[in-house]
Amino acid sequence: MKKGFHLRDIILLALIGIIFGVIYYAAAFVYNGLTLLLTPAGYGPVANDITMGIWCMSGPLAGFMFRLPGSSFLGEFLGAAVEMFLGDQWGASNLISGVVQGIGTELGFTLTGYRIYNWLTIIMVTATTTIITFAWDWFRNGYSHFAGQMLVVMFIVRFISIFFFAGVLNKLIINMLDRAHVIRR
Repeated sequence: MKKGFHLRDIILLALIGIIFGVIYYAAAFVYNGLTLLLTPAGYGPVANDITMGIWCMSGPLAGFMFRLPGSSFLGEFLGAAVEMFLGDQWGASNLISGVVQGIGTELGFTLTGYRIYNWLTIIMVTATTTIITFAWDWFRNGYSHFAGQMLVVMFIVRFISIFFFAGVLNKLIINMLDRAHVIRR
């Protein structure tokens, strides 16, 4: 196991931040569209939970690529920073979201001791990211004011979104990068 980041790792981590910052910026348009579509049915706030998995992709990808403490946090934070610099609608609050999402993803890797990189880790990262980001939205976005049934729906949708985008999709990306010998083990 590597002991720290090398120059190649730092460059790849910066690229992850840039690529996902652009993806995150584009995801805001999806979020806005979903909010408009779901609001008449009373489910507008669920758009945040549907798209949350997209906004949590760079952290787990970096964690699986580099397998170093802090890499997941840095990947998530850098993606949020690039999204902010592109001029998205949330501005500097993106940095706070990047920290919260980074802590959530990093916690999943921490619970596996940075030694296990399989489906168990994906489940752990999904669970910790779902719980941490949901708790943050409880305060930031006023989730505490929703009815219990709505909260259950939002939590389940968020878990599925994070599992699919930050888990399954990232696993496929990692497998392709592994086959292309981009990742050094």
